[in-house]
Amino acid sequence: MNAFENARNFFDACEAPAGWAGCQPWVADGAPFEAQSEPLADIATVKDYCEWMKAFGSITVPGATYDLHTSSYDETTRTAVFFATYNAKHTGPGGPVPPTNREVHSHYVYVLTMNPEGKVASMKKVWNAPWAIKQLGWA
Repeated sequence: MNAFENARNFFDACEAPAGWAGCQPWVADGAPFEAQSEPLADIATVKDYCEWMKAFGSITVPGATYDLHTSSYDETTRTAVFFATYNAKHTGPGGPVPPTNREVHSHYVYVLTMNPEGKVASMKKVWNAPWAIKQLGWA
């Protein structure tokens, strides 16, 4: 298996948002998730993050897109990195307030450690949530 290709497939599925059903083929069982970001503080597994993305992306900000700026893979550490901008508009139910119709253009990074079988073994998300929340008019 090509680990970087699998990491890209996972990234695309997660951002689709395909939820766990769409992401599971590229993720090892029980893969942990980590983010130093308030909205994601209680999410501990990649599975739960995929479901969070599905709910957020399909209900709260339907039609969200992303611009992938760069990606890389380090063979030595089996680490894939994706830097992108999330583009969305709060038009659906969900979130702390009724739809604001405000847009967000928020930078973020996925750091995916791949296992020897080429699946996501762990994930870290680097995201400035307060910036995104302010853009959406939630703060």
